[in-house]
Amino acid sequence: MIQLSAAIQRIQPSATLGVSARAAALKAQGRDIVSLSVGEPDFPVPDSARKAAIAAIEAGNNHYTAVEGTPALRRAIADKFARDNGLSFTPEDIIVSTGGKQVIFNAMIATVGAGDEVVMPAPYWVSYPDMVALAGGTPVPVPTRAAEGYKMSADALEAAITPACRWLILNSPSNPTGAVYTAGELAAFADVLRRHPQVWVLSDDMYEHIRYGTAPFATMAAVAPDLAERTLTVNGASKAFAMTGWRIGFAGGPRELIKAMVKAQSQSTSNACAIAQAACVGALTGDMGFLAERAAVFRARRDMVVARLGTMPGLTCPTPEGAFYVFPECAGLIGRRTAAGQVLASDEDVAGWLLDNGVAVVHGAAFGHSPAFRVSYATDTASLTTAMDRIEAAIATLD
Repeated sequence: MIQLSAAIQRIQPSATLGVSARAAALKAQGRDIVSLSVGEPDFPVPDSARKAAIAAIEAGNNHYTAVEGTPALRRAIADKFARDNGLSFTPEDIIVSTGGKQVIFNAMIATVGAGDEVVMPAPYWVSYPDMVALAGGTPVPVPTRAAEGYKMSADALEAAITPACRWLILNSPSNPTGAVYTAGELAAFADVLRRHPQVWVLSDDMYEHIRYGTAPFATMAAVAPDLAERTLTVNGASKAFAMTGWRIGFAGGPRELIKAMVKAQSQSTSNACAIAQAACVGALTGDMGFLAERAAVFRARRDMVVARLGTMPGLTCPTPEGAFYVFPECAGLIGRRTAAGQVLASDEDVAGWLLDNGVAVVHGAAFGHSPAFRVSYATDTASLTTAMDRIEAAIATLD
């Protein structure tokens, strides 16, 4: 029998991908499943990205690129950071990777070792703690509450930081809760971080363009320019441009850190797909008018889902401020008995029971917060309506 490494035994498979795979397997067996488990927009790729990809293919752009990305894409990313966020980067301060996940993985592998701690608000994206653990570090979740919008306070951040802390990971808008940190809240975090110079900030801004309030988007390096030299700003093409399968993530940060991340990437995947990089140039330099239109569609879907879930007995459903997820708490379902005689003892049981009733969601424990589950509304309204009907009907059968 093969001897598995200690590193691989420290982590778990992605729960979101696992639920999506189970839902797909049931669909293949002929089951009627509405999958609300994956964060994948149902919109088309922008014309500017598709045309750029086709042009790259026709031009024979099928060769290796620089590990850190093509000069054209890194220039477009630097321009994006300047235009959208007021951040000043040169192409040498930019890395392009095979998705935002690899960007964050590179950062953890390049900087985290045994005994190092990484602070993150919980609920958190499922991959953060496992990437920290794979690098040899210790994830330090900071619990938040629905009543406070699932947002961490500056005092809670201060209490979580120890001399061993190396990173704070902030995801705003948040996966899975849709929480959005304001410029004032980030400024309060910056006050804390100035007292702890060993702590760097990883700002995961992947859902930047999917917000529902009127306040401008805030990111740490712009709110606190004096912390820019220890801030990594992460973004990508997956969510705003509906290019999940193209696998392009990117980041801007201090050059020494970027060089270390490029070094790590050079011994894993090397460069991201050349055609996808060309498509991302097209996306970043093309017309952006569709972003507001899509955000409006997401907002309408959010409002419908929140309204429906909020009337169902046993659930409480905060209204998220961004991204395309809701994170209802389901304490009122725990301990109840299904029509098949199963007692719902955990949110994982709840998610499994909902899958039996034709709706795939992800249990809250995967995100570090229970009892709850995550619903993705990045799908068409008809499917969402069917899913809400099924959840409501299933709850009505509980003893």
